Formats: sequence, C-alpha cells, structure tokens
Amino acid sequence: MKYSKYHALGNDYIVIHPTEIRNELTRDVIRLICHRNYGVGSDGILFGPLGSQICDFGLRIFNPDGSEAEKSGNGLRIFARSLWDEHLVGNQRFTVETLGGAVTCEVSAVAEVVKVEMGEVSFNSTGIPVEGVAREVLNEEIEIDGHVLKFCAATVGNPHCVVFSEHPTSEEAHRYGPLIETDSRFPNRTNVQFMKVIDRDNIQIEIWERGAGYTLASGSSSTAAAAVAHRLGFCDPDITVHMPGGNLRIQFSNGFSATMTGSVTKICDGIMAKEMFDGGF
Repeated sequence: MKYSKYHALGNDYIVIHPTEIRNELTRDVIRLICHRNYGVGSDGILFGPLGSQICDFGLRIFNPDGSEAEKSGNGLRIFARSLWDEHLVGNQRFTVETLGGAVTCEVSAVAEVVKVEMGEVSFNSTGIPVEGVAREVLNEEIEIDGHVLKFCAATVGNPHCVVFSEHPTSEEAHRYGPLIETDSRFPNRTNVQFMKVIDRDNIQIEIWERGAGYTLASGSSSTAAAAVAHRLGFCDPDITVHMPGGNLRIQFSNGFSATMTGSVTKICDGIMAKEMFDGGF
C-alpha cells in the first residue's frame, strides 16, 4: 500500500489515496498503521481525495485510536499540500468537504505555506456539544482530579475545551487532558487546550487531542483557543498561536470566521509491506 507522510509543526499525518485500499479501513487497521512501533507511525490518517457533491474534493480524517475526526486544521493543510504535490491543484483556491463542514484552502507558490479558511467558530453548547442548558460556554468551572479549572468551549466543526493556565506545560496536558477529554459533560469527547494569553497578538497553548493524546501542534486547537482569547477581549483579530511544534497565524473576520496560515513539510513517500497486516490486505 503506497502512502505519503507529512508533518505540520510536528503533527504528522499519513495520506492514503482511496485507490490504494482493497478492503475497508477498519479501526484495527487504522490503529496498526498509526502505531509507532508496529506500523508506520503517525498522529492520524488522511483518506482522500474522495468525491464530493458540494466541494472540489472530499476527505475523511482518522485518529490513531481508530475513531473518525470531523476536522483537523493541520490535517487539512497537509491534505492541501498533498493535492498540490500530486498536481491536482495549483495555487488557486479550492474547497474540501469534511465531516465538520466545507473549508477553502490555498497553497502558496512555494508550497510549504498553506492557508485554510476554517469556517465560523461557535461557543454555543448545543453545537459543540456540552451538556446542560443552551448557552455560550464561557468562563465556566470544571473540577478535575481535585482541582477546579476555568474553561471555555468552542466548535470549529469539532469540539474543543480551552482551559486557562498561567504556565502551560506538557505535564499539565498529560495530567488533565485525558480526564477532560472523556468528562461526561462532553458527550462526543473533546479536544483540550491549556492556554496562556501573552499579549494582544500572541497566545501559548499545550494540547491534548481527542483520539490522539498529547500533540506538538494542532490547527483546529489553535483556532479554538485564539477564538476564545478574541471572544473574551484579551486579543485582537490577528493572533499568533505558540505551540511546542511551532507557530500558527489565526485571523478572524466577520465576527469569528477564522483563517489559519502555517507551514507543511513533506517527510517521505513509502510502501507498506503486506506482512505488516498479517495477510489482512
């Protein structure tokens, strides 16, 4: 099975074309491919391009635990770059359909920088979703492991919980992230960001990604955290998000319509050996 591998600020994905699959991409197969000891190893799989009735291309996004993600900002930038590498797009704008909605992408002339219009961010509990009465989920409290944390929730087509932190660290993400991800108030689980506002133009986050765990960078997490900082009046509409893997630029227009700009790096093309799957493919 042929594949291509890319990373976006250390968040790595495997791109698999549908023509390479003879059988279904089952949960077990996805977990095997993404496993860093027994498979190729990645933070997820981008399965496409697929046909779409509303966009130029369709895309399915799978987490390393085998679950399917509605949207991934880094994944979309990588997918856009892979289409450019395959000469399926040029430097013109094009659209991609995901489970979390349609997005517009644009690959720069040098290919390493990709812009994605992520859509409108919402803080409404029914759309995220978050249990309880319908409301904007802003400045609420959650008790985790004996500690009371203040958070906001948002959706960018997938759910996010933004937790305020004075000093975001990977240790904090590892300690609280999995507990918040699976908390009962988030019926579809949630991505978690631990955020510090640096100034009007900059924020810092550490990320626990739903279905993937700790990750060095995330486009949708950056978008959600920046939206919270802007919604609460801490930041202006043009925000640089600082993560362990690098920085992303998030810009808001017409309220909370978000555009993400960041780099993509190609790692390799490869072929998965049949024996990896024990005859399953």
